[in-house]
Amino acid sequence: MERLVFSVAQENKGMRLDVFLKEKMGNLSRTQVQRLIAENKVIVNGKPEKANYRINLKDEIRCEIQAPQPLLAVPEPIALDIVYEDPDLIVVNKPQGMVVHPASGRFSGTLVNALLYHCRDLSGINGVLRPGIVHRLDKDTSGLLLVAKNDEAHHNLARQLKEHTVKRIYIALVHGKIAEPGGIIEAPIGRDLKDRKKMAVVLKNSKAACTEYIVLERLEGYTLVECRLKTGRTHQIRVHMAYIHHPVAGDPKYGPKKTLPGLTGQALHAGTIGFFHPRTEEWLEFSCPPPPGLVKVLEKLGSKYLFVKERG
Repeated sequence: MERLVFSVAQENKGMRLDVFLKEKMGNLSRTQVQRLIAENKVIVNGKPEKANYRINLKDEIRCEIQAPQPLLAVPEPIALDIVYEDPDLIVVNKPQGMVVHPASGRFSGTLVNALLYHCRDLSGINGVLRPGIVHRLDKDTSGLLLVAKNDEAHHNLARQLKEHTVKRIYIALVHGKIAEPGGIIEAPIGRDLKDRKKMAVVLKNSKAACTEYIVLERLEGYTLVECRLKTGRTHQIRVHMAYIHHPVAGDPKYGPKKTLPGLTGQALHAGTIGFFHPRTEEWLEFSCPPPPGLVKVLEKLGSKYLFVKERG
């Protein structure tokens, strides 16, 4: 824990507390400073103040900052569902609820921690926090993920993703009944102009995005769809399905906060992935069914789809 004490100079008199601290601690963002203030880690004259407090000449400002954690992913003995593995790559079935790689505030329990314990030879292209990670899945999206064991494989697989030759098929349960048999959503995606934590269909500072969807089954109040990614934007399926007014079930960020009984997280599963092997150039394709929790929810809705029959 680092403890800092600041006094107020004449030229700082009247400044907002968060602005003053941001100026004094240039290595922290204003959002990080505001978080410190909200957590009562900033004390002015012996008591907490709000971020918009106007500082005075006689103020004594004390601040406690947690020592930064080392930016290093460490191996952890976490079970993995490996669908395929060879000297160049791994195809893993990521469970729902697992974060792909360490980031600020979360340095353990991720897929990368598990992979480093399973095999120490992962590509280093994305640095020490994302070794081997060619593409990502959201925390609450389950399914198949490609992992590169060496830099050559990583470059090759990343190029295939960029050229849109990787086959990626998702299963999603969405709100409402989709009338048409399917469609193509071509709408650019960028940061939501009102909420920077969300993505949205916007024209400003956006990238082209294309999702093809096919109706698999219409259920009571919901539709089971297959989505094929033509591009790979952040939250693409979730944003695009919400854009056509059929948000993914269990996704409060882009749809209703109310969820189906028994459904944990969003009903989105990366069920199929296909690609050319980076060394042999052989076409490889793998599929896996949705997690049991989602299958149970589909059963309750009366689904007769294949993976529900197989489970029974």
